[in-house]
Order: sequence, then structure tokens, then C-alpha cells
Amino acid sequence: MAKITKSSTNCAELIKHFEGLFLKAYLCPANVWTIGYGTTIYPGGTKVKAGDICTENQALLYLRNDLSYFELMVDAYTRDDVSQQQFDALVSFCYNLGAKNLKDSTLLKVINTNPLDYPAIQTQWLRWNKAAGKVLAGLTRRRNSEFYYYQNGVLKFDF
Repeated sequence: MAKITKSSTNCAELIKHFEGLFLKAYLCPANVWTIGYGTTIYPGGTKVKAGDICTENQALLYLRNDLSYFELMVDAYTRDDVSQQQFDALVSFCYNLGAKNLKDSTLLKVINTNPLDYPAIQTQWLRWNKAAGKVLAGLTRRRNSEFYYYQNGVLKFDF
């Protein structure tokens, strides 16, 4: 199997579904200014701030830029034999939670030990459903969708 280093269109669809499209900057539940499909830092390195606006085309460019960063991080942190669906699900996870959270997680340790240990992976994956210490229904749905895609390679959003 060839090493996976790029996310698929399914990954972008998963992210777009859960992030939604916002053309005006807003404070996300973690109290971070966000725009487009979950962008917090523009391609040039500037942080999103109150009052920022973008077009749908700009939001897609920001998404592609963000994806390229998270693809590099997931590639650096994971085994070389993860499948496309596993890679995509991990990119979505990082996109939402940040690369450092994946890097330091027990989830990553479990995956790198055995990427097919679905019960252990599911347990660790679903722990990441909180923002500011509170369980959020939207994050719980997202984690379930990401894990389902990781395991089955099929996008499913109705959890």
C-alpha cells in the first residue's frame, strides 16, 4: 500500500459539514475567532479577528491552506500504513482540535500501536468532545462521524 500524505475530497466534505461556512468572523465555542470553514489563522499567518469577512471562494482557499498544514502534521505523526480513510479522519480531528492535541494524545499512541484496534481507538476518539471543559453535542456528533469514517470509510453525519 502506498503511503497516504494527502486528504481526499471526503475529508474536506467532513470538515465542511461540521464547520459550516461563515463569511463573517465569529467566536467559536473555544473562544477563538474563526471564519470560513473553521479557519483561525490566514494563509499569511495573521490570526482571524472580530469584524473580518470573506467570500466563499476565499473560504475554500483558506480550507485548502489549512488542510495542507494538517496533512503534513498527520503524516509526520502517524504510521506509514494508515489508510486513506484513517488519514482523512485524523486530518479532520486535527483541523478541529489542533495538531498538538493529536501529537500528545493517547489516541495517537493507540493508533500507532495498532490502527485497527477499533474499540480502543473509539474510546480515545470519543473523549475529545469538549470545549472549555463542557461536553458539546456538536463535537460528540463530529467525533462519532470521524470515527465511523475512520473505521468504515463511509461518511455518516446522523449521530
